[in-house]
Amino acid sequence: METKKLKVFIAEDEAVILTSFKLMVKEMGYSIAGSAANGKDALEKIQETEPDLILMDINLPERDGLSVLEEVNRNKVIPSIIVSGEFSGELVDRANEVGVFGYLLKPIDEKQLEVTIKVALRRFEEFKEMSDKHENLNMALKERKLVERAKGILMDRFGVKESEAMKQMQKKSRDKNKKLVVIAREIIDAEKLLS
Repeated sequence: METKKLKVFIAEDEAVILTSFKLMVKEMGYSIAGSAANGKDALEKIQETEPDLILMDINLPERDGLSVLEEVNRNKVIPSIIVSGEFSGELVDRANEVGVFGYLLKPIDEKQLEVTIKVALRRFEEFKEMSDKHENLNMALKERKLVERAKGILMDRFGVKESEAMKQMQKKSRDKNKKLVVIAREIIDAEKLLS
């Protein structure tokens, strides 16, 4: 994610602090995707603007910041930083459950904000990498199960050993220039038709 093109959404109910956050974010070279002074508006505007980062006060009128982020993260995880005037283990635990990438205590200076944004973005990149790896592993497992099932079908139908069934599938894969999992699906589909 290019930091110079980063679009930041800010939700803060105190006008002076909101203005201060906007100035700090702009001075860092980021753009403002939008802002809101209450939780209800924040949720609507975040869904409309699709920011790259969210800076969210916990205590907002109409809806608290953590419940807004929880709903946002159900659809698409966006790196977020929570801002609070108080610190408690309970708030930190809830922020972690929601998937917050940073936690700032008021009053906030520009350096604190800049460092927290950079850390949050880095943590988000790591999160995306882990999610991608997890997705790839799940896909590989599903494909492996299909291949195993197709091998079982060939073994039952033709009375061949597992290694021979695999060799037949691999040969068909090479001959037809198709992935092994595609051949496995074809075998499974053919078996369904014959059953």
